Amino acid sequence: MKIAIIHDWLTGMRGGEKCLEVFCHLYPEADLFTLLHIPGSVSPVIENRKIHTSFLQSLPLIEKKYRHFLPLMPWAITRFDLTGYDLVLSSSHCVAKGVIPEKDALHIAYCYTPMRYIWDQYEQYFNRADSGIITSTAMSLIAPFLRRWDVRSSKRVDEFIAISRHVQKRIKKYYQRESALIYPPVDSGFYSPTAEKGENFFLIVSAFAPYKRLDLAVEAFTELGYPLVIIGEGQSAGYLRSIAGPNIQFKGWLSNEEIRSHYARCRGFVFCGEEDFGITPLEAQCMGKPVIGFAKGGLLETVIPERQTWTAETGISEEKTGQPTGVFFHQQTSAALISAIRHFEKVEGLFDAETIRTHALQFELNIFSDHIREFIEDRYRLRKHQC
Repeated sequence: MKIAIIHDWLTGMRGGEKCLEVFCHLYPEADLFTLLHIPGSVSPVIENRKIHTSFLQSLPLIEKKYRHFLPLMPWAITRFDLTGYDLVLSSSHCVAKGVIPEKDALHIAYCYTPMRYIWDQYEQYFNRADSGIITSTAMSLIAPFLRRWDVRSSKRVDEFIAISRHVQKRIKKYYQRESALIYPPVDSGFYSPTAEKGENFFLIVSAFAPYKRLDLAVEAFTELGYPLVIIGEGQSAGYLRSIAGPNIQFKGWLSNEEIRSHYARCRGFVFCGEEDFGITPLEAQCMGKPVIGFAKGGLLETVIPERQTWTAETGISEEKTGQPTGVFFHQQTSAALISAIRHFEKVEGLFDAETIRTHALQFELNIFSDHIREFIEDRYRLRKHQC
């Protein structure tokens, strides 16, 4: 079986790239295709593969401004020659699932989300205040084409796998397609409690994308005066630093070991965005740390809230109700976050590090790896039988 793995771009190690690592381990002989690769930006497991890039790789400023080339990405992804591949596994949050496989090839898309830039988070990315009048106007003309292409190209996928129930609903809404559910992995072996002494700061680990809503945390903690450490970088960095009080530390991106150390020492983990799944809250829980998070999106599937019951409304069965692993706030405002932090202080003694970690272990890497392999092998056998 000849296998091609397609990933949108390789510019850093985020949740999608951690899933890609597993795909590379499962299929060491597979060829890897991506629009853009910044050498040294991803793990050795990925870097050591033979990586095929698109024509975008040679364009000026592409490494720093690759998101500005979004209108060219649908065309670029379809230029990959997948002749001779029996299985195409796309790892997609943007255009990777739009590749064109051979007629008899099986195409399975592990979908992190339908392209958020053009669907439900379009206004957050391309409003005039944040993106500027030129970009905003250009995208208002281009977005309808991208939406049509996104829907049309979804028909090239034989099987969708969603990363959460939240994403399953969005795949159904935008593509009118059913999907399987396999949660992304957390490396529970690496992210495990250490002997480091706990400190009084709260922690965020995040890219500075608009939908992450780090501004809420900066505003809330500046008002409270509580110490907050933010690990990450991105397009909103300048603005966030401009509104932050002296109690807030910006660390930039750190090594995995340094991030683990901050998880071990923090008082609690803060998560303000509506995320498709959210791997960092699970990393924090693997370290035994409670989460203070916005009650929407994938977080509803990975955190057990204090004083609340998981119901069908959240997409979670009653059987999963258990000891709390976090506190939710229900309005995406700094005032709501402040209330949640103050409530967290009152109930902090309810959180048990061992219980929190045990809850997170249901998302561990080996479970993900087994489920992905079984799903692919099952669908491939079925395809061969049909042929």
